[in-house]
Amino acid sequence: MIRRLKVVIWIAAFAPLAWLVRDGLRDDLTADPVKYITHFTGRTALIILFITLSITPIRRLTGWNGIVRLRRLVGLFSFFYAVIHLLIYLAFDRGFVFTELGEDIVKRPYITIGFTAWLMLFTLAVTSPLAVVRRLGGKRWRAIHRLVYVIPVLGVIHFTWAQKKDIRLPLVYAAVLGGIFAVRMVQWAAGRAGVGDPARSS
Repeated sequence: MIRRLKVVIWIAAFAPLAWLVRDGLRDDLTADPVKYITHFTGRTALIILFITLSITPIRRLTGWNGIVRLRRLVGLFSFFYAVIHLLIYLAFDRGFVFTELGEDIVKRPYITIGFTAWLMLFTLAVTSPLAVVRRLGGKRWRAIHRLVYVIPVLGVIHFTWAQKKDIRLPLVYAAVLGGIFAVRMVQWAAGRAGVGDPARSS
C-alpha cells in the first residue's frame, strides 16, 4: 500500500513540472516567462509544504498511522521545487553573480525572508535521511525539524512582499496555512486533555 502511494506521490509531485514544461513548449509562459516560472515554482513548493504539514492532522483524523511514512518524501519534493525556484532567480535575475545575491539579501526584505526560508528548508532536507537522524539523536532531530512550522510562515510573507500590490492570492495561502495550524492546535489541545493521541512532531 505505502509503496503504491509513493509511486502516486512521485507522479503527482512531478505533474507541476510537466505542466510547466508543456507550457514552455507551447510558448505559453505569459509575457514575462521568468516571472511566471519563478512564481509557479515558489507556489508549488509552498503548496507541497502545506500538504506535508497536513499529514499529521490527517493521521489523527483517520487513525491511519502509516501515512506518516510518506511525510519525508512529500517534504523533499517541497525542497525540490524550492531549489528550482532559487535557481531560476539566480540564473535569470542575477546571472549567478553571487555578490549581487548578497546585496539583494541585505537590501530587499522579501529576498531576505525567502532566502532564510530556503536555508531552513535545506536544513530539513539534509537532516532527513535515517542515517542523519540516528547520528543527531531523536531529541535534537525533532528540535531541528520544528522549523517546519516557521518555514511556511516565512514563505507566505515572502510571497506577499514579492507581489507588492495584488496580494489576494498570498492572503488565500495565509488563510490555508492558518487553517492547518488551527487544526493542529485543536488536535494538540485535545491530546493534552487526554482526548485522542498526544501531539507528535511534525
